[in-house]
Amino acid sequence: MSDDHDRPLRVVLADDEALVRAGVRAILAADPGIDVVGEAEDGLAAVELVRAHRPRVALLDIRMPRCDGLSAAAQIRRLVPETAAVMLTTFGDDDLIARALGHGAAGFLLKSGDPRELLAGVRAVAEGGAYLSPRVARRVIELSGGRLARGPYARDRLAGLTDRERDVLALVGAGLSNAEIARRLHLVEGTVKSYLTSVFTRLDVRNRVQAAILAYEAGLVPPTG
Repeated sequence: MSDDHDRPLRVVLADDEALVRAGVRAILAADPGIDVVGEAEDGLAAVELVRAHRPRVALLDIRMPRCDGLSAAAQIRRLVPETAAVMLTTFGDDDLIARALGHGAAGFLLKSGDPRELLAGVRAVAEGGAYLSPRVARRVIELSGGRLARGPYARDRLAGLTDRERDVLALVGAGLSNAEIARRLHLVEGTVKSYLTSVFTRLDVRNRVQAAILAYEAGLVPPTG
């Protein structure tokens, strides 16, 4: 366990478009600490590759034949819970993005986004964080009524949090892992986990992505990108 971070970060990539896979693979290959251990062109093949290789991250296109990314993510979460599923999306996937929020995806990345964003997102979820492309986060908020419309509701939900819990939630919204939050706030990681348990319970959210969206809506995370 102690030398796990010295090993390459293993990733399985799934997209039914060969050109997209090649582009994403090239971006990931630019980081010597990331190793793409398998590629699939549909969700069922992706699940089998994850079961075989047990990577830290599975990058999944939302729309794929035989089994879409949401269904694949659900199977991966059940069969290989240590693998974090990240959805590759386009702005044409609005309905599926909204559905995916309730399915426990660890992140959302735009296929057309900045390559640095892709690398940052993969590393964030590999370390236990949640990552949303800023443009995806804004789009999700627009789908749910817009930041201005949702802001008062979100801030009301956050009213019961302590100052430290709000600090932790803001950093979750920024995509930081527990270890990174601990370093930023000068806490031990176990304390961060305790704060997160409390935050999730108070806000009635099931995962980091749902918490991150709420942080965006409440204005804890400044709009970027």
